[in-house]
Amino acid sequence: MRQKSGTILPGILLVLLALVLVPGSSGSVMAEGGTALPKPLAEKDFLPYDEKRARLGRLLFYDPILSGNRNISCGTCHHHDLASADALALGVGEGGEGIGAKRTTGAGKTLIHERVPRNAPALFNVGHRDITMMFHDGRLSIGDRYGNGFVSPAKEQLPKGLNHIAAAQAAFPVTSATEMAGQPGDNEVAGPISKRMDHGWALLAQRVQAIPAYLPIFVDAYPDVRAADEIAFVHIANAIGDFVISEWRSYDSPFDRYLAGDATALNGEARAGMDLFFGKGNCSSCHSGPLLTDHEFHALCLPHFGPGKVVAFDNVTRDLGRMAETRKATDAYRFRTPSLRNIALTGPYGHNGAYASLEGIIRHHLDPQKAFDSWTPQHVTLPSSARHDDHDFVSFQDTRERELMRSALDIEPVALNDVEVQQLVAFMHALTGERSVKGRLGRPATVPSGLAVD
Repeated sequence: MRQKSGTILPGILLVLLALVLVPGSSGSVMAEGGTALPKPLAEKDFLPYDEKRARLGRLLFYDPILSGNRNISCGTCHHHDLASADALALGVGEGGEGIGAKRTTGAGKTLIHERVPRNAPALFNVGHRDITMMFHDGRLSIGDRYGNGFVSPAKEQLPKGLNHIAAAQAAFPVTSATEMAGQPGDNEVAGPISKRMDHGWALLAQRVQAIPAYLPIFVDAYPDVRAADEIAFVHIANAIGDFVISEWRSYDSPFDRYLAGDATALNGEARAGMDLFFGKGNCSSCHSGPLLTDHEFHALCLPHFGPGKVVAFDNVTRDLGRMAETRKATDAYRFRTPSLRNIALTGPYGHNGAYASLEGIIRHHLDPQKAFDSWTPQHVTLPSSARHDDHDFVSFQDTRERELMRSALDIEPVALNDVEVQQLVAFMHALTGERSVKGRLGRPATVPSGLAVD
């Protein structure tokens, strides 16, 4: 440690400083070995929101009126009862019924067209100011390349006036044929969306305009809305965004209490796991900062299954991750580092939910290639589908593709014993919030459209 003048502090002062760098002091909280822990989260670390818009967004978030066939909402796959996620490896979107592990893939005319190709991420702390990018591949980010404040698949079609990245994110699931829009020909929205996203957004706004019960709520929330035909999709997205950034702010876990100065907040096993996480286990090389993510992209040698995210001119069923957005070969199979807050509640784990348990994904990190070689579909929580069961794991049998996935690895193996693995699991549980995990406003019992709420 050096003073501003550059002179080395006397040894005795260094000793005194070391003594005060403990929970509750004005200095950094340290893990065993001297690694500085993240600063505690606080309300000031989050984006502001409008209460009236958040309450409107709560209704829209759970209203199936925003789906092509009026049969699914944002809340179906990001449900309050499921810690803002869906408890499935790969989501079951448009056409499915129920929530969580009980969700079915439909039958007959309502049989889903395909599974959602990636795991539904939880929504905890997405209003944190550090978040400038969203989705597993980072295809939405803050930037003004297209004059609307965001770099996204919609490019110039994304409307101006979206208040933050969570509002921009709300614009995309409704345009996905697999997630919410349905297939062209299914309804009056899906076809136009498949040609131009903004055409679909306008049609969805018209649906909301036609529901009388929504008008007074929009008028109360937006000074520029005085008549139904003034409700635009930007109003809808901003309301959903304000709901999302305000609903799941979570920093009341045992770990947070420890960071804030309560040295007794972690039990012995969790404390040992924390020291491993920030020390020998090297977990914090990627899971760093207050949200326990570096917001970067890493290849973890995770196995592939499901429909994949096929890019143009690629005839192989696979998911190339970040490469699909950057077109850089060096980004192949790299995915965004997830936040670990409330991770014990939000399995399955990995960008495609390849592991149902925390222990499974932790052990994968310890020796990814060995885990890849021994991985089997039994690790996966995936509702059965008459149309897809026979094809879900076919791509994983492709010898060449397996070798490409196996060789895509950005982390080094770490040797931990069974006791240490359980200590890491205990620390993951110590990242679980208390009251915050239930959400601030909660799930509404009814929505203005009168459609059923999942």
